[in-house]
Amino acid sequence: MSVRGFPSKETVLRIKKQYPPGTRVEVICMDDPYSMLKPGEKGTVSFVDDIGTIHIKWECGSSLGAAYGKDVIRRL
Repeated sequence: MSVRGFPSKETVLRIKKQYPPGTRVEVICMDDPYSMLKPGEKGTVSFVDDIGTIHIKWECGSSLGAAYGKDVIRRL
């Protein structure tokens, strides 16, 4: 982590390389009490933003992003 808990530029570049658009992913756990996503939900990566959030189109219709250092997803 770098300034104010945000990932470093190098970390964001690594995330972007690991999760390019079109990558299929699955929720392991989300650190969001208001999220309707449950472990096992699947989706497709849209993009990774400049703070490392992985934006995902979930099969259930949600578009909630996976926050770096908070949420856990895995590549399928």
